[in-house]
Amino acid sequence: GQLMVTTNAHIGNYGVTEDENESDSIKIKGLICRNFSYHYSRPEANDSLESFLEKNNLLAISDVDTRALVGYIRDNGAMNAVISTEVDNIESLKKQLAEQPQMNGLELASKVSTKEPYFYGNPDATYKISALDIGIKKNILRNLAERDCYIKVHPYNTGFDDLKSFNPDGYFLSNGPGDPEPLTDAINAARKMIESNLPVFGICLGHQVLALSNGISTYKMHNGHRGINHPIKNLLTGKGEITSQNHGFAINKEETESNENVEITHIHLNDHTVAGIRIKNKPVFSVQYHPEASPGPNDATYLFDEFITNIKNNKLQTA
Repeated sequence: GQLMVTTNAHIGNYGVTEDENESDSIKIKGLICRNFSYHYSRPEANDSLESFLEKNNLLAISDVDTRALVGYIRDNGAMNAVISTEVDNIESLKKQLAEQPQMNGLELASKVSTKEPYFYGNPDATYKISALDIGIKKNILRNLAERDCYIKVHPYNTGFDDLKSFNPDGYFLSNGPGDPEPLTDAINAARKMIESNLPVFGICLGHQVLALSNGISTYKMHNGHRGINHPIKNLLTGKGEITSQNHGFAINKEETESNENVEITHIHLNDHTVAGIRIKNKPVFSVQYHPEASPGPNDATYLFDEFITNIKNNKLQTA
């Protein structure tokens, strides 16, 4: 699992609003913060953060100098860590920590993916989407449903034949945690999605899976992109976007530039990592960030419209 360090000094004063949850359970394994508020004042909240964490059996630690901790992580890179209420011997904790796997090669999609297929949206919608859930957020499904889509959401290891059996108008590769390289089923499915000539849209981990299916490698970043204010440049329009990002892996830029089948469409303006690609002569594209936001800016919601436009055009061409 993953521990989250918050950079905001005060955590919990907003409380928790169930309607704003992006999944059915908390995906981190622990929370590290500076000041933990046991009381909340937001009118829309219906639960305290303390109660929410207890219900989900999640460990949290407060009164940590998170400013110093974040500086250390920034300088030394993301790393394994441990917090404990049961063991207070530092050497014992170090021993436990040394036995934990590194993030490189760690497959986490199976921990967060749905166990069984399910449907989302209006069954009478105009378009049908087959979505591969490798950590999907609810607001992605909302954005698709709002654009007249009926979505069948499949587990992370679903084969292409099962994805195809829904007779979809397009395929979606979701966001999610962990290293993308162990996701061989998803990579193989993505390759066949492209071969099907149907529109494909990938976000975050789905973007990395799409790149891997085209022979482009991925790597663990020294520091991942975490936050709601990451600047992106759309190379197709020349326009800038402020985006929400949450990933610790990226695709290899040099391999992407030399791949004759792939075009870079978006670039991160801070470190110039690849933030978006499309497959040449195919209605297939992906981005490294979260156009659905929640939380974050809505600069990039047009990408959902582009996906629908690709579906419309493809249906006209094959009619």
